[in-house]
Amino acid sequence: MIKKIVIVGGGTAGWLAANHLGKRFLGSETVVKLIESANIPTIGVGEGTVPMMRQTLEYFGIDEGEFVKECNVAFKQGISFENWMAPQAGKTHRYYHPFDFFSSELGLVTAWLNDNSGIHFADFVGFQSTLCDHNLAPKLITQPQFDGAASYAYHLDAGAFSELLKNNAINNLGVIHHYNELSEVALDNDGAISHLVTDAGVETADLYIDCTGFRSLLLGTAMKTPFVAKGDVLFADKALAVQIPYADNEQIPSYTRSTAQTAGWIWDIGLYSRKGIGHVYSSNHTSETQAYAELENYLGTNLDSLNVRSIDMKVGYRSKAWSKNCVALGLSQGFVEPLEATGLLVFDVTAKMLADTLPTSTMAFDTVAKHFNNTVTNMWNKVIDFIKLHYCISDRCDSQFWLDNRSPESIPDSLQEKLELWKYKVPTNYDFGGKFDVFDIDNYLYVLYGMSYPTSVDSNLISPAELKRMSDIIGTIKYQQKQARELAIDNKSLLEKIHQFGLAKQ
Repeated sequence: MIKKIVIVGGGTAGWLAANHLGKRFLGSETVVKLIESANIPTIGVGEGTVPMMRQTLEYFGIDEGEFVKECNVAFKQGISFENWMAPQAGKTHRYYHPFDFFSSELGLVTAWLNDNSGIHFADFVGFQSTLCDHNLAPKLITQPQFDGAASYAYHLDAGAFSELLKNNAINNLGVIHHYNELSEVALDNDGAISHLVTDAGVETADLYIDCTGFRSLLLGTAMKTPFVAKGDVLFADKALAVQIPYADNEQIPSYTRSTAQTAGWIWDIGLYSRKGIGHVYSSNHTSETQAYAELENYLGTNLDSLNVRSIDMKVGYRSKAWSKNCVALGLSQGFVEPLEATGLLVFDVTAKMLADTLPTSTMAFDTVAKHFNNTVTNMWNKVIDFIKLHYCISDRCDSQFWLDNRSPESIPDSLQEKLELWKYKVPTNYDFGGKFDVFDIDNYLYVLYGMSYPTSVDSNLISPAELKRMSDIIGTIKYQQKQARELAIDNKSLLEKIHQFGLAKQ
């Protein structure tokens, strides 16, 4: 029987793990304890999420209205990618990756590929891009918590979110919390962790969770589990981050802006009361001075009076996420640039998977760990493929950064094979075999055809009946777009109502 689990490190990853494990063992004899240093700040810039976070918060028993108010939340319905392709007719290229799915109607892709009207892909297959275009909210104040007219996620204050998760874990899920300084990770003769030494004394457990960030003090430093670097695929390894206020009467977008630059891209995330903006870039392709200048140019303001944080990013993952009696979650496990809110997504998925698959006895650790490691490694590689997709199918050739990203030598074989296949057929579910792929067919379709990937299809192979069915669906989508404009309220107005009235549970 597992009697005690100790999580080392707080932050978003640590408290996500605490909530998942606390929920799993609530009411049992298993103790879940989190220890963290009071003197080590968290990175705290993971401010974008994906729709899975709604399910997670509901599962934890967190009130969505309180979450919105306490974590400076704004609703997010997708990402606007700007400048990821060369300008067209002098205009900046732009496309949406919204959250609503449509893959059950793959005929829409073929219909779009044969359409000559110039309609953007996301506009052709759904109505959510219309909501984004007009800063409209994905739900109404009358709709229940975690439910909406369109799929949605959140922009949030990472520090406040960690505090909310902390309070929920301690007050509602029975997690024990101590501020302790870790001084030693002691190993036994087999290389497993025998105990921890802290300023409060010796700490023992059946399972140790490493949430100590990039330092990976348990799995990496003490247990010497190798790090698999992926900087040869994803070049961005640094970021500059800053928080700025809204201008007077500025609307709150219901999407993340991702604007490509000479050697990276800039995130622009609108929270309820401020914006979080950062420049992710490759230090091998540009200098910090130039990256700083591009960030200033994007903002149209001098940054010298603001607190601009410089962040080093270690791109890759541990060769094993679970070794003996230690599991790494969060940055201790792995990291890639936050282009599609990858950080919180993978942290949440792997923490839930650990809680759901953890055996009742330590005797089964090695067996379960093997399956866990295979799944996590595959997950990271699939995430890396998806992030690389955004770069390698670009037609930009204005800097060495973009040329290197388009070079076949930097593209994983797994992605190259799919891209070659998709030149001749539309992607289908059969191309995505992993049940735990965090980015699936819909995600790929939005990026591929948002960036005008050249798939060749023969319209003569489409039956008249299928053409009629697709025409009817397209008519329905146009009606939904019109209804969305008429019925939805703007993101800012909805958030103001929630701050005043909260959200109904039912």
